[in-house]
Amino acid sequence: MSLLRRIESFFDELYAAPFRRQQRRSQRRQEDLFRLLVLSEALGVPNPASFYCLELMPFILEDFHAWHRRMGMEHSPVDGFRCC
Repeated sequence: MSLLRRIESFFDELYAAPFRRQQRRSQRRQEDLFRLLVLSEALGVPNPASFYCLELMPFILEDFHAWHRRMGMEHSPVDGFRCC
């Protein structure tokens, strides 16, 4: 019975893996857009909701280094905040 379950698990993984990969990619893009919106005022892009985004900054700064490296920026684009 265990062999049958392992085979079923293998084929389930084989079928679901591309969808999970696409879901992770989509989630990463949404998170990148969210970071851009929160950090837009610091990056010099006018943001009408910047007052509401200030309280989200501590949560965003944890992953800031990975984000700016993924966006192709060698060093931190925000003046006064060095992460590299």
